[in-house]
Amino acid sequence: MEIERERTFLLKYIPKDLKKCESVEMLDIYIPESAEHPVLRIRKRGDVSEITKKQPLVGNDSSEQSEHTISLTPEEYAELASLSGKRLHKRRYFYPVGEQTAEVDIYLDDLAGLGVADFEFDSREAMDKLAMPDFCLIDVTQEEMIAGGILAGKTYADLEKFLQGIGYEKITSD
Repeated sequence: MEIERERTFLLKYIPKDLKKCESVEMLDIYIPESAEHPVLRIRKRGDVSEITKKQPLVGNDSSEQSEHTISLTPEEYAELASLSGKRLHKRRYFYPVGEQTAEVDIYLDDLAGLGVADFEFDSREAMDKLAMPDFCLIDVTQEEMIAGGILAGKTYADLEKFLQGIGYEKITSD
């Protein structure tokens, strides 16, 4: 088990030179499909596949989660990917911000127009020190509506009223 410390921000705009950064296409499948907020995820990230279970360490604090990950062979992934589940498709960019690297996720398909930036930390102190970058709109670390398991299977239209309510404007990756 690992502990993941993370803060998540909605994008205000796509950062300059993002498309020049290293990136990877990702497909997440959250299971079981019947769960309102599934915590078990099958992920294909480029040529790498894994299954991960993430849950908050304390209560509903999404900034610190236990993370159990198991690598999958292509055959294992193919079998598990055939299960019904809530799907999420995105491109993740690794964008330098000072001494940090933001994982900028630009959602594709049904969630096109949504973008977030995640920052991971080695300690709570480092996490608390991060100032929100100028390309970000709002910290949504504790906002369940933006959690992967909740986003999976949704469309941008499903989120539009919520997003407009916090001042988010649909982004374009062009």
